[in-house]
Amino acid sequence: MCLGVPMKIVSRDGDNIVAEVDGVQKEASIMLLGEEAIVGDYVIIHAGFAISRLDEEYAEETIRMMREIYAPEDMA
Repeated sequence: MCLGVPMKIVSRDGDNIVAEVDGVQKEASIMLLGEEAIVGDYVIIHAGFAISRLDEEYAEETIRMMREIYAPEDMA
């Protein structure tokens, strides 16, 4: 199953970002995003790409629900 994961951008270099959730960091590209994204923004990461930007409150609520549903190893 493929799953887009909400993650917070912790660094950016051009179209490349590093995003983090629960201490897990992933490199991704924002070239498909279609809108500006800065450090501190939440984005949905899927297959190495940020595919949408999220409101912080919505992102944090989604992460909270994912923690309830998935085991920690499923979130990495």
